[in-house]
Amino acid sequence: MARTAVEAAADKQAADIALLDVRKVCSFADYFVICSGESDRQISAIYDEVGHRLKHEGILPNHHEGTIDSGWLLLDFGDTIVHIFAPFERELYQLDELWSKATPVLRIQ
Repeated sequence: MARTAVEAAADKQAADIALLDVRKVCSFADYFVICSGESDRQISAIYDEVGHRLKHEGILPNHHEGTIDSGWLLLDFGDTIVHIFAPFERELYQLDELWSKATPVLRIQ
């Protein structure tokens, strides 16, 4: 599921994609996918593509949060949580640093 989310984000040219294994440091998820989009349109396209690909595999989000205007969209698939940021918000919230004890699985610059 996490790899499918990464592939979907990459197909929409998401920037700085990180796949983190958070099982040792987090009680509510196994993996985080963190990525950025350069514009509202790109962020929306990444969000839609991740949702579409996982839906095609029979996986629907348990929860979603955020709006394009907020600069942070979240898709919660239970074991995998996908964070899609605008550049400013990614720098502001620094999830990569907050979860720095997680095991990095993949990083696509």
